[in-house]
Amino acid sequence: MTNSELYEHDFYEWTMETAAALRSGRFTDLDIENTAEEIESLGRHRKRELMSRLQLLTMHLLKWKHQPDRRGPSWEITLHIQRRGIADLLEENPSLQAVLTETISKAYRRGREFAAYETDIWIDDFPPECPWSIKEILNEDFRP
Repeated sequence: MTNSELYEHDFYEWTMETAAALRSGRFTDLDIENTAEEIESLGRHRKRELMSRLQLLTMHLLKWKHQPDRRGPSWEITLHIQRRGIADLLEENPSLQAVLTETISKAYRRGREFAAYETDIWIDDFPPECPWSIKEILNEDFRP
């Protein structure tokens, strides 16, 4: 079975074979197209993780602002965990800084939708555009 056939048949085995071929310098044995696709996929995964963390963070910032009577330790923990995870992600992947503004904008729109679903507050009661700066969103001490 060729390496590209193995990719379609048994992905795990394909990853093991590809890693072994790379380590031993057997570059002619590589399935270049699928290897390149999988490497790109790893990068997209990091960007999706950033988006996901920012969605959750902005959702909780909206809830914090619009439901002061419901604030509690679990919301504090969520804010802390997401901010710490974003900081770690940006430290390990500094090139994600270049897409941070665009990602926050999109993440806020989704976080706004999630906040509306979770709180039963009408979506139009939340600002249509993110009301906070990147610096505020990522600041461990910031609470709207």
